[in-house]
Amino acid sequence: MVLTMGELARALDAQCWGDATIRVTGAAEPSAVEPAGPQGGQLAMAMAPKYADQLRPGSIAILAQGMDPEAYGLKAAIFAPRPRLVMAGLTRAFDPGPDIAPGIHPTAVIDPTAQLAEGAAVGPFVVIGADVVIGPGARIGAHASIGRGTRIGQGALIHPGVRIGHGVTAGDRLIVQPGAVIGGDGFSFVTPEESGIEEIRRTLGSRAGIRQQHWTRIHSLGGVEIGDDVEIGANATIDRGTIRATRVGRGTKIDNLVMIAHNVVVGSDCLLCSQVGIAGSSVIGDRVVLAGQVGVSDNIQVGSDVIAGGATKIYSRVPAGRVILGNPAVKMETQMEIQKAMRRLPRFAQQLSKLQESVTRLLEKG
Repeated sequence: MVLTMGELARALDAQCWGDATIRVTGAAEPSAVEPAGPQGGQLAMAMAPKYADQLRPGSIAILAQGMDPEAYGLKAAIFAPRPRLVMAGLTRAFDPGPDIAPGIHPTAVIDPTAQLAEGAAVGPFVVIGADVVIGPGARIGAHASIGRGTRIGQGALIHPGVRIGHGVTAGDRLIVQPGAVIGGDGFSFVTPEESGIEEIRRTLGSRAGIRQQHWTRIHSLGGVEIGDDVEIGANATIDRGTIRATRVGRGTKIDNLVMIAHNVVVGSDCLLCSQVGIAGSSVIGDRVVLAGQVGVSDNIQVGSDVIAGGATKIYSRVPAGRVILGNPAVKMETQMEIQKAMRRLPRFAQQLSKLQESVTRLLEKG
């Protein structure tokens, strides 16, 4: 896509400065952008002075409000009232998307009972099972598979190698990155007698005795329900429920390598960063942010608007709106005090050692 600076500014609802007729051929970092020529040029993302200092005279750029384009010798600029939001619109405008040709590839295997709405694009070696329903404008990449009875709304983008099991329901504009698995069986097993895990839950650690145990599978009869505008990262996994469905709410974004276990409920507009793990039957509220490597124990409730810092481990209920950090999770300000105290421990140990020596000498003299 090629737009002029003026057209792009109008599309982004932003202000244009300078020559609005210059053609924008793409976007790049400031150090990589050449001055704009007769055919236009790449737009630099220079929304802070430390980035703008790398600009060459004659370039075109996105700047933050208050920056002076003349000081950098620019030919044209777009002012961003909220830079990252403008970046979202800009990258959307220039993203070519995956290479999925229109129509249905001859190597695709599609059950006769499946229903693909108008405008579907299905890549090589895709497998679509019985009674699947896929909405208009879907794009399904090579080697993806969609199981029996699954329903996916309009505008879906299923990247290559995705596995969607049977009985999954997803809303409109679903995006699933390569290698993700939605609707695998939950990790549910039981022993004929009380297991060691159940015993230590009951006793909080003590063991009456250790004996042989055999694990029996609890089958997953529930599905997975996914709301509109959900994105699921590469190699993420969402297990199906045992009886009821595992659920992911509208607008939630799930990063690469996230694990959502059976029966989990995730609310709307959540952000689950890479390597987050949520154990079975936990409930996550709306607008929750779980940073990288956060772990949530099973049967835990995390209230709406909670923010958990990286590598936080959540073992108990978290009230709505709380900011938490650490292992085990505590309020962020409490964790910062804990960290300060821990850094002082070596000095305290030295002081204690000197005090013990002084006391010992006094006792020896007395």
